[in-house]
Amino acid sequence: MNAQKKVAFYTLGCKLNFSETSTISRNFLSEGFMRVDFNDEADIYVINTCSVTDNADKRFKTIVKNAIKKNEKAFVIAIGCYAQLKPEELAAVDGVDLVLGATEKFKVTDYLNNLSKNDFGEIHSCEIEEADFYVGSYSIGDRTRAFLKVQDGCDYVCTYCTIPLARGISRSDTLQNVLDNAKEISEKGIKEIVLTGVNIGDYGKGEFGNKKHEHTFFELVQALDKVNGIHRLRISSIEPNLLTDETIDFVSNSNSFVPHFHIPLQSGSDELLKKMKRRYLTQTYTNRVLKIKSLMPNACIGVDTIVGFPGETDELFLETYNYLNELDISYLHVFTYSERPNTEAVNMDGVVPKNVRAKRSKMLRGLSVKKRRAFYESQLGNTLTVLFESENKEGYIHGFTENYVKVKTPWNPELINTLHLITLTKIDEDGLVRFDFMANKVSI
Repeated sequence: MNAQKKVAFYTLGCKLNFSETSTISRNFLSEGFMRVDFNDEADIYVINTCSVTDNADKRFKTIVKNAIKKNEKAFVIAIGCYAQLKPEELAAVDGVDLVLGATEKFKVTDYLNNLSKNDFGEIHSCEIEEADFYVGSYSIGDRTRAFLKVQDGCDYVCTYCTIPLARGISRSDTLQNVLDNAKEISEKGIKEIVLTGVNIGDYGKGEFGNKKHEHTFFELVQALDKVNGIHRLRISSIEPNLLTDETIDFVSNSNSFVPHFHIPLQSGSDELLKKMKRRYLTQTYTNRVLKIKSLMPNACIGVDTIVGFPGETDELFLETYNYLNELDISYLHVFTYSERPNTEAVNMDGVVPKNVRAKRSKMLRGLSVKKRRAFYESQLGNTLTVLFESENKEGYIHGFTENYVKVKTPWNPELINTLHLITLTKIDEDGLVRFDFMANKVSI
């Protein structure tokens, strides 16, 4: 039956979701299914959901409608964080046939004996306490970069966050399996690997099914740097309290790890950081930025921030704005606080009106544009290495330098997944950087 069935995937949310979607799709292929683009007609549509913000929740219904328009008889499956947190809500969405929780999603093909449409979505969802084992994942084939999952779950209790409820306790892949996956990725000709997880700085906890750390994140970094065939390794989001000086020192001298860090801040107010139950204050964050820039002046530093958290007065917001404005960072990811059920913050006083949240979000997004522009300007004249991606965007091909400067040049398919030495020359009207080629392909 499966040989002729077509399956399509749509991923909402983070790099971790992309790595898991890719792995789940390979499971389908191994059982004889044919993968097609989500915009094409398919027999099965799998939607990997996110529940970090309200926006991701709302998008789900639109994506389901789009799938049903392609094939009204298609079997629609919801997996991911939203599916674990609110399975009944997803199952009630018109067109959804199957909802799988945090552990069940990795066995999705076991639930496909009957692909008939259901009047109400069938639910298979474990209690989150049962999500205590690790399933390795990595993405290939979707992008020129691979997302390699090294860790899952979180033991932190940030008052705004539902991720521990959706993904369970902190647990890690074995060091050997991470290294094996990295080798497998490099052997497929992929030039860059991005390490991903829920809380990757906590790597090593639960590596062999127990709560202690068998290895540290620093030991993981050291081991990956020795894997032959990997040209670039990029660390995705890492908590400032877990980004150690020894890791920063090592990256500054590494041949593989690139000078790019994404470090969540969430607020520049110590008062709010305490209310959020973050595990650091602004001085720790400042110290990390200063340490990175002292060793890697051209490093790119990205920042996550939340605006509109309960109790964020105008004064406290300006404290965040001014802190970020003065800090030597490169860009911001701005999240507007949204109330999430079963979190501590949802019952806090000092609710910020939504129109005020939107205004503050706009201010920080404007600051991000300013910061990115200043960072790009600081890089003009530098000779860097660009890895070109695979999309043709309005006649241009884009790529990223090792320190995450986004560049563009007229479309040339021969550039896809190749590395080139370039000199950055000027910033375009759309905020991207033009350049001159300095050499042919970089030999690796």
